[in-house]
Amino acid sequence: MASQITTPAPRRKFLFVSYDGLIGAVVWKVQQEGNEVKYSIKNPKDKEVGAGFVPMVDDWRAEVDWADVVVFDDVLGMGAEAEKLRAQGKLVVGGTAYTDLLEDDRTFGQEELKKHGIPIVPYRHFDAFEDAIAFVKANPSRYVIKPSGEAQNTKGLLFVGEEEDGSDVIQVLEDYHQAWRDKIPQFQLQKRVVGVEVAVGAFFNGKRFCHPINVNFEHKKLFPGNLGPSTGEMGTSMFWSGPNRLFNQTLKKLEPKLAEEGYVGYIDLNCIVSGSAIHPLEFTSRFGYPTIFIQQEGITTPMGELFHGLAAGTRDTFKTRSGFQVGVRIVMPPFPYNDPETFNVKSKDTVIHFRKGKDGVHFEDVKLVNDEWVITGASGVILVVVGTGPTMKQAQKQAYQRISNLIIPHMYYRVDIGDRWAEDSDKLHNWGYLREQ
Repeated sequence: MASQITTPAPRRKFLFVSYDGLIGAVVWKVQQEGNEVKYSIKNPKDKEVGAGFVPMVDDWRAEVDWADVVVFDDVLGMGAEAEKLRAQGKLVVGGTAYTDLLEDDRTFGQEELKKHGIPIVPYRHFDAFEDAIAFVKANPSRYVIKPSGEAQNTKGLLFVGEEEDGSDVIQVLEDYHQAWRDKIPQFQLQKRVVGVEVAVGAFFNGKRFCHPINVNFEHKKLFPGNLGPSTGEMGTSMFWSGPNRLFNQTLKKLEPKLAEEGYVGYIDLNCIVSGSAIHPLEFTSRFGYPTIFIQQEGITTPMGELFHGLAAGTRDTFKTRSGFQVGVRIVMPPFPYNDPETFNVKSKDTVIHFRKGKDGVHFEDVKLVNDEWVITGASGVILVVVGTGPTMKQAQKQAYQRISNLIIPHMYYRVDIGDRWAEDSDKLHNWGYLREQ
């Protein structure tokens, strides 16, 4: 019998472009797969993030001709840059000016959902806090305050009202008027709805959605039990699925428009669902963080092959693990607040010690110095630790076992990532949203 010969994957050149050093662990993974990589970070505070793990460059534009594939990791204007390169014939993973707006401009995103036949939660757009305060007084109810534009990256500014008369929302609006009116020029008040919070996302190859899709559950509050201030994200549980009712009634309806735009990358829609309705809340038209690191543990197709196939429009499926993934974000002072003095005293240049292996550990604001993982950047967001397993409980157990291997003074993290699944899964299955169609 003739022996089978396995052809190795082609060695390619990938240029990753970031504002804040978000995608470093994925860059490192693509390098470990045998590809050449270069990584450019714009924010001066984050220039060291990923240093030592991968080659860093200052001027990404000077490296475009070198690269086979260019990967952008954010919105905020990166979509327009991706469009320009794509028009020049470059293979690009990234958005467009339109898809940037889906995330950056909450009102635009909601109106696009409505235009494509997806029912939305009632909301009002405001340019002045005084007008919003007057509106809540005239229409007392529970609302969510959602900054638009760049201010939405400061996650602690999002506020979820609890009081039926809107008094807590009025108090926060008055506080924001005093302290934040110059930094939050536009925002939404969205009617608060009750149900299961769940997100559905998928990779898009410029022409169509790629399968499988991703169903995930974010944990945005700082403390266990969903208490404390809102953060970017403290952890996420997820699984891969064939197209289901949740996907088909939301993102799938945008497929023709995304194809018209030539969008390439990952796009996610966070929703609140009940037995009677899906309420889409907001887009993430880029890789999610820490979502992409957790997804990476569930994707068995090499990441470089996935990115190249998406950019070239030649891949519409990829291989994933069955079961579940649970990712827990490890943070340090002053997270989720901005306090350079506290960061410098408590966190900066701290060495991360591992009792044993580094399986499932993905770095964020970390650099590599003499083979040691050292905390850098300015935010105190340092690691994502991921567990996988055939059940959510087993994935959760592995994630926290891996965290127990870490020795980091002053670290903190949530201990309940994945707990919601027991109750949420029953509801989602009973309501039929997870049924593959």
